[in-house]
Amino acid sequence: MITEEEILEIAVLSKLYVPEEQLEQLTKDMAEILAFADTINTAGAQVEVYEGLDGLSNVFREDEVEQSYPIQEILQNVGGGENGYFPVHKSR
Repeated sequence: MITEEEILEIAVLSKLYVPEEQLEQLTKDMAEILAFADTINTAGAQVEVYEGLDGLSNVFREDEVEQSYPIQEILQNVGGGENGYFPVHKSR
């Protein structure tokens, strides 16, 4: 459980201003956040494999190197390019 004094100390360290009328609600909210964090921390580390609901799975393939177009053919649309690259001009 976190106290209002601890909330004020955290606010000072964070250089935040916490109005008196918001202190009680902020303390309750922070207590809920910390309780949720404790729940997560106490959860088991054993993880079950998720197979999905539809029975589908990812299909991976090996990378295959394929022949590309010649650089001159690609750059012909930009007037030959600049030093073998597409020219990209600064936008304003």
